[in-house]
Amino acid sequence: MLNNLVGLAVLVAAFMVGVAMLFCLWRLIQGPDITDRVLALDTLYINSIALIILLGLYHGSALYYEGALLIAMLGFVSTAALAKYLLRGDIIE
Repeated sequence: MLNNLVGLAVLVAAFMVGVAMLFCLWRLIQGPDITDRVLALDTLYINSIALIILLGLYHGSALYYEGALLIAMLGFVSTAALAKYLLRGDIIE
């Protein structure tokens, strides 16, 4: 009985994270400024990490956590590169 409730809670949380991803996608498309779009992209990859971890919890596999870690590293580097591009106009000096 408890396992069923945990699975249901993970599915409800995944649905809520999916709705948050839709809101981030809406801000990414509609955003009036480039900084709003970069922030929406940053939040979108963080929500995708949360969704992958919830999927790993639901399936009981550790492979999903490695994928989430990889997305976290790539997301951090891309956010830093976009911020540097917005500040200076070039990435490599």
